Amino acid sequence: MTGFGKHTVTFGNKKINVEVKSLNSKTLDISTRIAPLYREKEIEIRQLISDTLHRGKVEFSIWVDKDNVASAMPINADLVEYYYQRINEIAYHKDISLTMDWATLLRLPEVMTRTEVEELTDEEWTAASEAIRQALAQLTEYRNHEGAALQKKFEEKIENIARLQKELEKYETARIDKIRQRIIEQLQQIPEVEYDHNRLEQELIYYIEKLDISEEKQRLTQHLDYFRKTMMLNEPVGKKLGFIAQEMGREINTTGSKSNQAEMQNIVVQMKDELEQIKEQVLNAL
Repeated sequence: MTGFGKHTVTFGNKKINVEVKSLNSKTLDISTRIAPLYREKEIEIRQLISDTLHRGKVEFSIWVDKDNVASAMPINADLVEYYYQRINEIAYHKDISLTMDWATLLRLPEVMTRTEVEELTDEEWTAASEAIRQALAQLTEYRNHEGAALQKKFEEKIENIARLQKELEKYETARIDKIRQRIIEQLQQIPEVEYDHNRLEQELIYYIEKLDISEEKQRLTQHLDYFRKTMMLNEPVGKKLGFIAQEMGREINTTGSKSNQAEMQNIVVQMKDELEQIKEQVLNAL
């Protein structure tokens, strides 16, 4: 969800600059810095952003650069002339020696005051909104590149988990045989105890069924397939991928709790490591 976009358009004697930054966030959080002339359009600006960016901490800025002539403070020539004449008249009638320079005149009230009120025209807003759309398009393109790399990373991790799950199979049958053999050997070490072989077989079947991970493997395989399919959807899927990753974690944890064999537990640890990397990167998915 990280990205950056910037665009500038020229309108008359001014340049309209738009800059958009995005960081990872579970929700859409927009903060804005808007030039005074465009503040009346803040709701529309936020709508443009939310229509394009569905998640992320977004920082939006729009400001105006004007050329030196346009931004210069105007001098009210008529008022300067009025002040000058009145001061001379008073000095003449009161017989006061007059020493006056430009600095004194320019400091008089209203001589250098911008009186016109700038209003936003439809034409200027059209230019500004186009700059906003272009900046958002740049940010979206940046996100698309990041998303492609992220998808490749997800596919790699999903394949690793699927491969590790298959590695569990070669230990499952051997594990059951080892459990059966260990229980029988321990009973044989107590010669004075007689036991019902049929009952022992029933208890072994019950015990082995509690350690069976067939259902966990089946559900994990379904979650892996669903994760792959969800990645291909042409819509925001970050939250959904996060939920799927949580379900994958439950199945892997249950498999680990039933794997009372060192080799199987080592594989489960590797699966957890791969899944943890997926969970970290899901926060970057839109």
